[in-house]
Amino acid sequence: MVSVTHDKSLKIGEVASLSGLSVKTIRYYEDIGLLSPTVERSESGYRLFNSLVLTRLSFVKRAKSLGLSLSEIREILEIRDLGQLPCGEVKQCLQSKVEAINQQIAALETLRGELKELLAHWQEQPSPNQAAQTICPNIQL
Repeated sequence: MVSVTHDKSLKIGEVASLSGLSVKTIRYYEDIGLLSPTVERSESGYRLFNSLVLTRLSFVKRAKSLGLSLSEIREILEIRDLGQLPCGEVKQCLQSKVEAINQQIAALETLRGELKELLAHWQEQPSPNQAAQTICPNIQL
């Protein structure tokens, strides 16, 4: 990331260029409250960001890449905005993600077992009676 002094206001195009995010994404993040302490409006209505926005956007990108939702990220940022380190909240979110992944893996393993069982008993030429009463007798009981 490019080093930027804290006293210089950045326009949205500069923030986009420095963060690697689109202007549209940055506008959206501002609209949903992810950037509130780092942005203000000029007299002519332009968004002006302080350089801390880059740290915030870097956090948002990393948190999203770890599977956190924008709602979870907003809650974490709100804790930080109160002057507290939100590491405990981040840890809880990540533990929840691990549990959700474990549940998805279990569900996928169950599905894989079911598919293997179906394939093991596959009939290329089912009986005419079965064929007449189903769309695919191999998967319909």
